Amino acid sequence: MSKISKVSNDLKKSLDVNDEAQIAKNYERLANEFLKKGDNVKAEEYFKKAIASYTKLKLSDDKTRVTRSLAKVQESQKDYESAIKNYEVAGEMSEDKSLEKVNSNDANRLRSASSPVVQESYVNSNIKILKKENKPEEVSAAYVQKAENSLQQKNKEVAIESYNQALAYAKGKPADIIKINNEIAKVYESDNQFDKAIGINEKLLAEAKTKQDFTTQIKQLQSLSTLYFKKEDPNKAIAALKEAFALAMKKGNSAEAKKSLISLTQYYNEKGNNKESQALYDQFLQNFDQLVQSDTTLIDAKTFQVSEDKIRQLEKEKFLKDELITKKNTFNYFLLGSIGLLLLLFLWIVKALFSIKTKNKEIALQSLRREMNPHFIFNSLNSVNQFIAENKEREANKYLTSYSNLMRNTMENSNKDFITLDNELEQLKKYLELEHLRFQDKFDFKISVDPELDSERTMVPNMIMQPHLENAIWHGLRYLDTKGLLQLQVHLTNGKVTIRIEDNGIGLTKSQELKTSNQKTHQSRGMSNTKERISLLNELYKKNITFNICEKTLPETGTIVEIIFPLIDKIE
Repeated sequence: MSKISKVSNDLKKSLDVNDEAQIAKNYERLANEFLKKGDNVKAEEYFKKAIASYTKLKLSDDKTRVTRSLAKVQESQKDYESAIKNYEVAGEMSEDKSLEKVNSNDANRLRSASSPVVQESYVNSNIKILKKENKPEEVSAAYVQKAENSLQQKNKEVAIESYNQALAYAKGKPADIIKINNEIAKVYESDNQFDKAIGINEKLLAEAKTKQDFTTQIKQLQSLSTLYFKKEDPNKAIAALKEAFALAMKKGNSAEAKKSLISLTQYYNEKGNNKESQALYDQFLQNFDQLVQSDTTLIDAKTFQVSEDKIRQLEKEKFLKDELITKKNTFNYFLLGSIGLLLLLFLWIVKALFSIKTKNKEIALQSLRREMNPHFIFNSLNSVNQFIAENKEREANKYLTSYSNLMRNTMENSNKDFITLDNELEQLKKYLELEHLRFQDKFDFKISVDPELDSERTMVPNMIMQPHLENAIWHGLRYLDTKGLLQLQVHLTNGKVTIRIEDNGIGLTKSQELKTSNQKTHQSRGMSNTKERISLLNELYKKNITFNICEKTLPETGTIVEIIFPLIDKIE
């Protein structure tokens, strides 16, 4: 099986399973096999397909390499416009600055086809860059370009020197070595140095015989016959042609057999030796069927034609599969996009509702906080009225001054959910002093703070203590026959702040018995207000604030209120 057949089979397999990476590699491999065979048209076709696959895979390095190969094939077919374009594309895609420059030089070299001198400068630049990049195969090709450029300038000596340099870098590439040697022989032939040209062809023939490379043997024998004819040595020329013809017939190479036959019969006909010419034709025709059947080149061509038909069919199937996958993916992307948009819309609605809910809680909290003191305000105004009625002008003025300061500070903090402990205690002290001014014979008060607490940094819920201080005074202490004691303690325990309000008044049960129906409603609302505020603070700030109120057990009387929450250094 020929290499082309093997690669085409690999390509069919990769197309059948729709393996894009292998498809791309096999297209490139097939193009290179056609290139070695000298079929540049097919090579160009498959290089283009390889580029399309590498583009789909987004493999820029592979795409750059194959685009340069495509440009070279197009240049060899003298399609300079396409070659220039692809050299430029390869240069633009290359991330390697050196290779970018090489491709740019090749594009400019082709643009300067009318000026061999300008072309030479671009070739020399490429040789220098490619040597530095250690790319011997590319260096060899560049020296071949330099040789061709020298021939355009009629400088055969420099051309031969460049071909020899190309040979030095073509080691390990037998096909390139044979091709370059044949080009050197052609230069000697064009300069009528037939012996040197013959020497090269004979050397190549000997090497081909050693390697049993029959195709090269036939071609070298044909070249030798041409040189002997030009040297006017027809006997050696005919002997070489006959040997080439016989070898081609024996090895089943119909194309080369036909070529050798035409050259022989042409010579015999010119010499009037029709008998010899006819004999050769008869020999060719008698063995024609066997020759065609054993011609591997024809078999390979026919085999590949069948393979290529299958490849075309698989390519169509792949195209349909890709189209279906694309449509499916488009639908999936649309579906995912729609779901994503709906999800975003849902999240936006949830966020908006949560924001509204949070805002409503904040408004509710603010509202609850602002309804805390109406009873205190009315009681305070009644106290002022009482002072005035009793002609206690000084007490009334002092009370009003303290009251106005307290209310101003209270209003300033009315929009805050948390304030510093220091600020809160200052407000409570002013409040207690006002109440003590009214009921100085009923109670004394005491405020104590744990020394481990930094009152200027510790945050507490705003106005959470005042209602309970007010309840302790108005519903517990003021009914005592003796002077009572109101204590406010703030201490730190296991990372939690505990606020304790304790009085030795008449207690909850006795107080409830003495209240009017209106007072009962007020206390109930005051207690529920505190609970609602704590619930909202816990929902908004996740601080786990707890509230507890209990009555002292006999023989002691009075009430204890505890508010406990984590130490809050600052509000995020």
